[in-house]
Amino acid sequence: MRVPALFAAVAVAACAAGAARPARAQSLGDIAKQEEARREKVKTPAKVYTNKDLGAAPAPLIESKPADASASGGAAPAAPNTAAPPAADTKPKDSGDAKDQKYWSGRKKELDAKLERDKVLADAMQSRINGLTADFAARSDPAQRSVIERDRQRALSELDGLNKSIKDDQKALSDLSEEARKASVPPGWLR
Repeated sequence: MRVPALFAAVAVAACAAGAARPARAQSLGDIAKQEEARREKVKTPAKVYTNKDLGAAPAPLIESKPADASASGGAAPAAPNTAAPPAADTKPKDSGDAKDQKYWSGRKKELDAKLERDKVLADAMQSRINGLTADFAARSDPAQRSVIERDRQRALSELDGLNKSIKDDQKALSDLSEEARKASVPPGWLR
């Protein structure tokens, strides 16, 4: 009971001490005079940077891609006709000329994202398996246990598939690294 009262007394005393000090505010006229005096003392003007001094802006890292007809749910006959010209345009990008930093870093980011997503899904599936195993052990009804065991077996097979995907993703990343090494790509491009 004494500690809160002591704390309150200290807080009130601190507020009173802060309020007792007179506030010295400068008038706007005083500040203007001080600034005018400061500017008179400055002999050389400061360098003013403009957009011309900065040069051209770097190209954006992420390129927006137009939506294709199959993703928009458009008419099926139009999709094959519009898909043929872009496929011809993508082949030159796969040649050695167009493989720049954007290409390599984009591929690496895609593979990293896929690997990370598969790992998260595998962790979630393992949690589900653990929950089903605990639920199976807690049930005494054979009918409920059979349903839980069936779900657990299905989850185990999905986890096996996810683990295979993770290994494939890791292999794809190592293949990309090896391909980049053979193409003499600077290591910084794969970050």
